[in-house]
Amino acid sequence: MTEKRQEMIDGYLVKYHANGTTRWSKGEVADGRPHGYWEWYRIDGTLKRSGHFHEGEPVGEWITYDAAGEPYRTTNRG
Repeated sequence: MTEKRQEMIDGYLVKYHANGTTRWSKGEVADGRPHGYWEWYRIDGTLKRSGHFHEGEPVGEWITYDAAGEPYRTTNRG
C-alpha cells in the first residue's frame, strides 16, 4: 500500500488522497498524535467528517456530512 502524500501547512498536517492532489484530512498534531480539530474529505473535495482529538483520542462531538456537505449524523465521543 502506498503512503498518502502529506505536508505541514500553517501548523496543520494535511494528507492527500491517493491521487496526490485532493485533500483527505487536515488537523493539528502534538507529540506525533492527532490533537485539536480535524476534518476529512471525500475524493471530490466535500467535507465528510469532523471532530476533535485530545492526545490522540477522539473526544466530544463528531459530525458526519452527506455528499452535499450538510451534517446528517452527530456522535458524542465522550
